[in-house]
Amino acid sequence: MSKRLFLSIAFIVSAAAAPLRAQISVEEYRLAVADYSWTLQQTRSRSEAARESMARAHTGYLPSLSATGSFTQTFRKFSGLEPWTSSLRPQIEQTVYGGGAVEADYRQAQLAYDIALCAEQTSWFDVRYAADYAYWSLSRAENYLKAIRDYVAIVASLQQVVHRRFEEGYIAKGDVLQIDSRMSDAEYQLVAAEHAYTVALHNFNIMCGDEVEREVILSQSILDTVARPQRMSMSEITVRRADFTASRMRTDAAQWGVKRVRADYLPKVAVGVFGAWQPYTPNSTGKTYVDGGAYLSLSVPIFHFRERSHAVRAAEQTVRQSELQSAELYDAILGEEIDGWTALESARAQMLSSQQSLDLAAENLEISTYSYGEGLATILDVMQAQISWLQIYTNAITAQFNYAVAVASYARITSMP
Repeated sequence: MSKRLFLSIAFIVSAAAAPLRAQISVEEYRLAVADYSWTLQQTRSRSEAARESMARAHTGYLPSLSATGSFTQTFRKFSGLEPWTSSLRPQIEQTVYGGGAVEADYRQAQLAYDIALCAEQTSWFDVRYAADYAYWSLSRAENYLKAIRDYVAIVASLQQVVHRRFEEGYIAKGDVLQIDSRMSDAEYQLVAAEHAYTVALHNFNIMCGDEVEREVILSQSILDTVARPQRMSMSEITVRRADFTASRMRTDAAQWGVKRVRADYLPKVAVGVFGAWQPYTPNSTGKTYVDGGAYLSLSVPIFHFRERSHAVRAAEQTVRQSELQSAELYDAILGEEIDGWTALESARAQMLSSQQSLDLAAENLEISTYSYGEGLATILDVMQAQISWLQIYTNAITAQFNYAVAVASYARITSMP
């Protein structure tokens, strides 16, 4: 029984013994990764916290109910007086005018919630890109492993021919040594390719929270046609990019921060009603009575040695910093888009070129192998053709992978839905 036949039987037996493998598309994998992602769960938690903070800030528009109470017992008792006294004072107060502080706090909390939602959306695009990268990495490792297995089969086939011709006395021992050495190198590359595939599979499964060793069947491959996206303008990108939208919101929040600072130095008006339950004064009988009242409070800052001016200017500089950060982010997005599109076009050109070269390399390998069998070529010619075919095949796989990743990267840069 030949070595190749033995390996084929062993592979069939192991495949039959293995559990059924799941088939998954890139879109299904994205959803699985997003559902499992710890990063997205953290951003969702932060969004929920921001929503609760917004609800808390809204309570500033509503009246507040509070109560204070006390009880006092003296150590010395005076004639005709009880040694204790107490009081209970419930109170409802409503801020009529707080200089705009309540509105500023609420608007800032609203913007903080919207910014948190933008961060969640940005994280989703990052997670989607990571999922695409893991998916195409596994596809690359799978295709490279197949290429190495084909290469081993090609070398093994030539090895059989060389050994037969040597036994028949047509060639020298040197050809046998060279093909055996080439076979040893091919088997070494096969081990490395299997290791790379295993690592890619582990990363693939870890990202979606699946069993690390679970085998999968990818329903899509880097060798399939990946649609070339339409290039977008910066006006379209900035509308889509959640992080850029968030930077504009931070500027709005900083402007409300200026109003919040000013509010601390404006008059404040509040009204309220209160009740009182306490003993008579002096407390000679221990009897208590209930009383109440209404009040209007007014607080007017008069002079704080230009503290208000300095505080407002500091807050205005925060607005300026937010505007500069937004402009800086615009330039960063512009650079990302240009680099991303350039990488996509370069990868596409390399992919098309490698496909043409692969056809020529396969034809050259076939001719060289046939010529050697007819005694028209040397073993070195065939081995060189084999190496060239493997290198070009590897380049083709790499080019396909780079193009698929470039498309995924451009989708992340442009926030493509």
